[in-house]
Amino acid sequence: MELKDKNLYYVGGVVRDEILGLPSFDIDFCYEGNAIEFAKNSGLNIIKENPDFGTVRIYADGHEIDIASTREEIYPKPGHLPVVKKIGCSLEEDLKRRDFTVNAMAKNTLTGEIIDYFNSLEDLKAKKLRVLHSNSFIDDPSRILRSLKFSTRFGFELEEQTKFLQDEYLKNINYDMSYHRIKKELRETFNLNKDSIWEVFIKNNIYKLLGEELSLPSITGSISKLVDAAEDIECVWLAYAGLFDLKNLDLTKEECEIITAADNLVQTTFKNSCDLYCQFAKIPIESVILWGLVRDYDLAYHYLRDLKNIKPVTTGNDLIEMGIERGKLYKEIFDFIAKEKFKNPALSKEEELELIKNKYL
Repeated sequence: MELKDKNLYYVGGVVRDEILGLPSFDIDFCYEGNAIEFAKNSGLNIIKENPDFGTVRIYADGHEIDIASTREEIYPKPGHLPVVKKIGCSLEEDLKRRDFTVNAMAKNTLTGEIIDYFNSLEDLKAKKLRVLHSNSFIDDPSRILRSLKFSTRFGFELEEQTKFLQDEYLKNINYDMSYHRIKKELRETFNLNKDSIWEVFIKNNIYKLLGEELSLPSITGSISKLVDAAEDIECVWLAYAGLFDLKNLDLTKEECEIITAADNLVQTTFKNSCDLYCQFAKIPIESVILWGLVRDYDLAYHYLRDLKNIKPVTTGNDLIEMGIERGKLYKEIFDFIAKEKFKNPALSKEEELELIKNKYL
């Protein structure tokens, strides 16, 4: 079943990407009016309703699809999350609350007509990022990170007045802001893994969004090169942002452990590659990157490129099955088997267990 209605529109990034000839991973629908009533009146398979925001989730063509009502929002306090003022406003009013003109277009699902109230197509053609009003960054400072993300992804530049507004905000930041949004945009922006992002992040003072009186880190090489050498890592963004004090962000336990592990090794020296391997094999891969950026880039790269895939396969459960009780001895055993694995990366699990048996049983 195709979703088509004279008042139903594709909005935002999906319209931008289609015009640019790019694939879009998120498809956003907006109904001019009340989307929940539309879904009910159209007999759609409703999964979930959120009347406070005027959104409805339906199931169609094997997918869960969100449809939002057109709505007006206001910011009770600058930098905080907005609240809904009105549900069922005009499409123009809904698009007006978005971040940049290139993301403020709509496409009618019935006719295919592109709706452009703000000269968005001209900005898209000129590869310009333009805010829709002068308080845009004051209302939502995370839009500054979004501008960095879009600039990197699409090769856009900030329009002159938008650049001025950004620079002025960064001179006088309101730190009473939604850091949840800041963290979300940091993750999406730095997960692109481009050194150019880091350079602009520093040069344009965007790093100041993270907190007052932050000191600039002195790094020793390319972050993206280390991330690429690490291959598939989960917290790419933390390999960049973790160089700063992130006390304002609501970090998870795992994210805190990444930063702590890197900090704990800053003063550590390594006798040889085996020692390096045994120490780094115990900590998150993002911690190795952070350590390398502030301490010894070449050693970190050596580990990531040449050593990190040498891994023992023996687990704690294997030791329990061998009758070895949990305790301090486990650390000694794993250090021992790591060194043996480093000497002979071809060791099988059976051979690892045999070495442990001969030494400790």
